[in-house]
Amino acid sequence: MLNTKDLEQIGKKGISEIQIAEQMGCFACGFPFLKIETAASTEKGIMSLSEEDVQRYIHHWDNYLKEDHQILKFVPASGAASRMFKDLFEFIEAPYDVPTTNFEKSFFEKIADFAFLADLNVVCIRNFGKDITQLCATGRYKDVVKMLLDSTGLHYGNLPKGLLKFHMSDKGARTPMEEHLVEGAMYAVNKKNEVKVHFTVSPEHRSLFEKLVNEKIEGYETKFGVKYYISFSEQKSSTDTVAADEFNQPFRDKDALLFRPGGHGALIENLNDIFADVIFVKNIDNVVPDSFKAETVVYKKVIAGILVSLQKKIHNYLELIDSGKYNQEELLEIIHFLQNQMCTRHTKIKDFEDAELAIYLKHKLNRPIRVCGMVRNIGEPGGGPFITQNSDGTWSLQILESSQIDLTKPEMSSLLNSSTHFNPVDLVCAVKDYKGNKFELTKYVDKNTGFISLKSKNGKALKALELPGLWNGAMSDWNTVFVEVPIETFNPVKTVNDLLRKEHQY
Repeated sequence: MLNTKDLEQIGKKGISEIQIAEQMGCFACGFPFLKIETAASTEKGIMSLSEEDVQRYIHHWDNYLKEDHQILKFVPASGAASRMFKDLFEFIEAPYDVPTTNFEKSFFEKIADFAFLADLNVVCIRNFGKDITQLCATGRYKDVVKMLLDSTGLHYGNLPKGLLKFHMSDKGARTPMEEHLVEGAMYAVNKKNEVKVHFTVSPEHRSLFEKLVNEKIEGYETKFGVKYYISFSEQKSSTDTVAADEFNQPFRDKDALLFRPGGHGALIENLNDIFADVIFVKNIDNVVPDSFKAETVVYKKVIAGILVSLQKKIHNYLELIDSGKYNQEELLEIIHFLQNQMCTRHTKIKDFEDAELAIYLKHKLNRPIRVCGMVRNIGEPGGGPFITQNSDGTWSLQILESSQIDLTKPEMSSLLNSSTHFNPVDLVCAVKDYKGNKFELTKYVDKNTGFISLKSKNGKALKALELPGLWNGAMSDWNTVFVEVPIETFNPVKTVNDLLRKEHQY
């Protein structure tokens, strides 16, 4: 299947023949649907908090920060913003010249409310000798859009979201990258008064991120009285996946194998390279201006407080098991903890002998931990929380995408449609074991939870393979807790007009 040139190509990418064979096997066999018990809800699987709970967990987190721990914010930021401007790209190609759709009308009617207005005016004047108002007055709406999207203007159509001006502040316009720096100073400052933030970026944009950090970092350090440590990484080429043709054979472009990025699941490798006690994970575009940050900060502290509280209890249980000085009642307590608080259970646990039971409990306890915020389902796209069966016969909490559910079965379709919550990518993770050693995160990936999608290259159909998603199958074998958080903490920017929502206005 692979020739000498192919072997040289995959060798340069750090990919083995075995990996290629596994990937081709995925195309041939596909991925199995997951067996689902039910959608997680506040009745089963999702913690619902009282105000007293909220304050207690905030207290736990504040106390944790007083100790000597390494805290880090991990922000996937490599995605291009091109999809944000889909409607505006279509307007440029439309047979009409004036705003016609509701989207187009809204964009131009409220253009003064965008944080990038001043910059857009500058490039319009530079290229056409007229500002936005003057261009629109003469019907040159498309020229305004071109100045926003094209390389002769702001080039927003080809930049990552993290570098676009999203919000206004008392010091001018801010990018999402800056908003994450601000957030870090509000809930992730360690005992040494340090804020550590890590961005995963695309190679072609890394220098732009670094330039922006160098320009802005001193101002934010002065404003918040902290020291920032900002780091970057790129998706590893070894996580790229080979494409297949319609016959499930390697797809070739100009006699070379065609590789595609493995999706955000590839970032488990980047996360695995991070050395920290607690890691917050949040998408680059889910940020708000300072006037709306209060709720976000509260619930970031809450889910972090839940994490460190659970971690402490888990470590105590593991030390007890290691000591060998436990009794039947204590093992029963651990079983109830796993079943009730971690929503992890084994249907045949009653058949285990004492020694076998202790081994099982230690295995399930000694894993990475994630606490995930879940918001009420209001029709936004995003993975949902479910209770599913694992390959070892246990049941646990998982975040699923619709493609992992067999929707040809009415009962499965009904479960999806009745799901009350979805995942806004609001995670906090503990990645060290009870002895202080870092977990090897790649060992906890369920390789049977990838995705296959249909794409094309030069007019030829191809199949693309995505690795198990970062917060889906890539964290499948983690200890997982779901917590209900307010919808106010979820404010993604999927289209440019989302920036007109009150949550993104200064």
